[in-house]
Amino acid sequence: MALSMGSKAHVHAGVTASQARLVCVRRPVAARAAKHDEQPPSAAVPRRAALVAIAAAPAAGLVRVPLAAAEAACTDLRQQAAAAPRRAAPRRAARTQIDTPSGLKYCEIAEGTGKEPVKGALIRAHYTGRLASNGKVFDSSYTRGRPLTFKVGAREVIRGWDLGILGDEGIPPMKEGGKRLLVIPSDLAYGDRGAGGVIPGGATLEFEVELLGRR
Repeated sequence: MALSMGSKAHVHAGVTASQARLVCVRRPVAARAAKHDEQPPSAAVPRRAALVAIAAAPAAGLVRVPLAAAEAACTDLRQQAAAAPRRAAPRRAARTQIDTPSGLKYCEIAEGTGKEPVKGALIRAHYTGRLASNGKVFDSSYTRGRPLTFKVGAREVIRGWDLGILGDEGIPPMKEGGKRLLVIPSDLAYGDRGAGGVIPGGATLEFEVELLGRR
C-alpha cells in the first residue's frame, strides 16, 4: 500500500498491531513484481518505495537500541548530528568524515572490496534508520531479515541515499560489502512534512547502510 510523503501512514490490512509495518514512499507509483526481497508475501512493493518503518513494539512505534561496536568509528559524526546525549561506544581508529555542500555527511564503518554500483543498477542493501536528534530507531531491514532491493540513482529512495551510495560532492561510491553511516538533512530526506507519523518534519536522519550487491 503506497503512502505519499506528507500523508498519513496506512497499515497493511489483515495484519495485527504488533506486526504492522508502515510503508513510506516519495509518491504513489505502480507496484513492483512479487519477486523482490523487500516485498511482504501478500502486498505489492511500491516502485519508488523509500524505507519501511517498523511498528513491532506494542503501541510504542519507536525503540532505542545500543550502538554496535562496529559503528563506533563514526561516533564523532553521530554526536555532531545529535541534539541529545548518546550512549558511548568503544572507539576504533577515527576515519575521514566528509561534509558536503548539500549538508550530507558520511563516515565509513567498513570499506567494501566488491564492485561499485552504477546509476540505475538494481541493488540490495541492509540498513538501520535513526532520528539524529535522539538516536531512536524508526526502521531496520535487519529486524525484518530482508534487505531492501531498489534501483539506485532512479529516485526510488530518498535523495540522500542515492548520493551516499553512488557518491557525489567528494563522497566516493560505496563498494559491495561496505557499510557506511550517512547523516542526511531533511531536504535530502522527507523535508518539512516528515513521513509515516514516525519521522517528524525537518528531521535529520542517520542511516547505516550495508551494500550487499546487485540483484
